[in-house]
Amino acid sequence: MAVHGGAGVIKKEQMPPGAEEAYLEKLREALAKGYGILKAGGPCLDAVETTIRVLEDFPLFNAGKGSAFTHDGRNQMDAAIMNGADLRAGAVAGVSRVRNPIRAARAVMERSHHVMLTGEGAESFAGQAGLAMEEPSYFYTEARWRQLQDALAAERSGDPGALRLGGSPTEEKFGTVGCVALDLGGNLAAGTSTGGMVNKSFNRVGDSPIIGAGP
Repeated sequence: MAVHGGAGVIKKEQMPPGAEEAYLEKLREALAKGYGILKAGGPCLDAVETTIRVLEDFPLFNAGKGSAFTHDGRNQMDAAIMNGADLRAGAVAGVSRVRNPIRAARAVMERSHHVMLTGEGAESFAGQAGLAMEEPSYFYTEARWRQLQDALAAERSGDPGALRLGGSPTEEKFGTVGCVALDLGGNLAAGTSTGGMVNKSFNRVGDSPIIGAGP
């Protein structure tokens, strides 16, 4: 099993006191819970979903609670999951009320004849599937809100970095959690979840929920 807590590199001097250890502690917890499923002979899909849910519930990661804010002050989250045993995949994009987007992605894969659902349709599907839903305030964190305000200020000032990337020059692309797991049956599964870029606009969808995208 492998797990990661974000794309990009955050310099230690940019982290608040104690943040590095908090990140690492939660990554270790997520890894332990997922790997425990594998050691007990459980399926890799369960391990991947469980691991990512731990990270989505922790506000320091840019996924689930603590996701980045869009230009108009909303949280829009994306997630995807893939099953190597039968090459199925599921994804959601632009969801704002699903507590754990990775669960919604798996539900799309297992309970629909689609691969990807977006926006309000994805949220309606998640609700019908019995997944936990939250009010927008659940996903708010002060740190992410400040990032948006910094990005908006840079944008107003004409900062070319902010205008080009749509976010804070230092933190606009930090985000996305992910996991890949191999179970005792020799099957692989992988998943990813993200709050996207700070200050993204026009309902942007990144590469995270696009099956086959990325480097």
